[in-house]
Amino acid sequence: MMIGNQKRDVKKYFFMLPNAVFELGLHVYELAIYAYLLRIEDRRTWQCVVSYPTIADKLGISVNTVAKYVGLLEEHGLIATERTDVITRDGLRRNGCLRYTILPIKNAIDRFHERQLSALEQAAAQQRAEKSGVEFVPPDKEQSA
Repeated sequence: MMIGNQKRDVKKYFFMLPNAVFELGLHVYELAIYAYLLRIEDRRTWQCVVSYPTIADKLGISVNTVAKYVGLLEEHGLIATERTDVITRDGLRRNGCLRYTILPIKNAIDRFHERQLSALEQAAAQQRAEKSGVEFVPPDKEQSA
């Protein structure tokens, strides 16, 4: 691609966002954070190291919002995070930024479909219970005596 007199490397100045992320019912902030992480990832390792404040600044949202939606991206199976350490000049070990690993989109799609199937099965069980006149108790709820 030519811009002015400079040739731009398409792999360097662009990134791809999988179409499937739009089918997962993600919040707009989840999409924005995921897209930003894809933009800055090392495409050989699928990893990047960036702080919540940096993400918040780049996207124009609060640090708390970033933390909330990073957690949801992990729950959806789109990313994994791990803590990093920094050694200060004084030799002290401090918490660093998170290291993000972009996971294969297939993981998130499979989780999404499993959740949908589970919700359908629960709705069908509830309908059967109502039809037979029995009180429906979802499997994740405990019965009280």
